[in-house]
Amino acid sequence: MPYVDGFLIPIPKKNLAAYRRMALKASKIWKEYGALEFRECAADDLAKSLFPKMARLKKGETVLFSWVVYKSKAQRDRANAKIMKDPRVGAMMTGDTPFDVKRMAMGGFKVLVDA
Repeated sequence: MPYVDGFLIPIPKKNLAAYRRMALKASKIWKEYGALEFRECAADDLAKSLFPKMARLKKGETVLFSWVVYKSKAQRDRANAKIMKDPRVGAMMTGDTPFDVKRMAMGGFKVLVDA
């Protein structure tokens, strides 16, 4: 079964374009190291959702729901070890990032249904 890294990221709405540019660069790096899918999704309809509360959104912020799919957990672990050493990733995380990294929630998930 595939393995998924999932992310919940609060972000100022004004930074969405900058985040998209960063994510496009990141997607190429992640796929280079074996990611099968790389998805970045900006909230569109949160009227009846707990996502704003879970992400502790502040005024002017929205939430991103993102995931990366790998062939397996072992493959994900190998890929992430290489990704974190890649200087292109380090360059993206220096200076001002479009979101507060400390407020990002992330985790690894076993796939229960793959339909």
